[in-house]
Amino acid sequence: MARLIVTRLLTLIPMMFLITTVVFFLVHLIPGDPARLMVGGAHITPANLENIRKAYRLDRPLPEQYGLWVSDLLHGNLGKSYRQRTDVRTLILDRLPITMKLSVFSFIISLAIAVPLGIISAARRNSWLDVGATIFALLGASSPVFFTAILLILIFSFRLQWLPSIGAGDGGWDEFVHLLLPSLTLGISLAAITTRITRSAMVEALTQDYIETARAKGLASRSIVLKHALRNALVPIVTVAGLQFGFLIVGAVLVEQTFGLGGLGSLLIQAVQVRDYPVVQGATIFIAALFILINLGVDVLYGVIDPRVRYGGRA
Repeated sequence: MARLIVTRLLTLIPMMFLITTVVFFLVHLIPGDPARLMVGGAHITPANLENIRKAYRLDRPLPEQYGLWVSDLLHGNLGKSYRQRTDVRTLILDRLPITMKLSVFSFIISLAIAVPLGIISAARRNSWLDVGATIFALLGASSPVFFTAILLILIFSFRLQWLPSIGAGDGGWDEFVHLLLPSLTLGISLAAITTRITRSAMVEALTQDYIETARAKGLASRSIVLKHALRNALVPIVTVAGLQFGFLIVGAVLVEQTFGLGGLGSLLIQAVQVRDYPVVQGATIFIAALFILINLGVDVLYGVIDPRVRYGGRA
């Protein structure tokens, strides 16, 4: 297991270097002068404009700017926002809690829907339950997140008036209620894919020889499905679930905008609109690092679920 973790950690170094390089140069391809955007429409002399460029190192060649930025990254410095004059790290940490809460709630909802539905669908193949699960997965996977969001808002906020449609609440129960609808929006979209993966993995597991042996011994169907088949079907389920949790951080962007949550995704969109390079770069690198660490956690879980991963060729 230790070898697996060390190997995965070593792969992070070239991967993060590649990500930082791509992010930096792509961001600087965005048209517009950040120095002029900082002052908005205010009148400013060319000398003052040049002073702003010098203060933020925008007057230096692009390769030199990149080298200085990477050096700051290695010291944990993500830079300072051009527009808000605040450390990027502070802005990210202020917005991160709402995004993480949204992601965790959505993830729990998706698993609560997808895993039982996939298991039942596999255990009762070709039944009306299986057909219903297939239709749900098809509709959920083909519906854009913003469409699902609008549909749920119309039903639960405007028609039934059960849940608020905008804002993140004031903490505690109020925040939980405000997060229910956006979490349900993301959860349904993720559950559609996870349901199909769970069903496929369970169908394959239920056709193995050890399942037939268990049935021949007279074990109860519930025990066969939950204790034997499900454990062997967990690896692909965990793989997809882990990747989806990583994508939740990215997928939350549209949902945060739709529901006005003001999380990390909203911060990134606003920064792109005003050409706030440090915020765009810092938030993108942070999200990428988070996604990679989640994948590392999924790899570690493989060793817990399947000992062959821990002691076999992959470890």
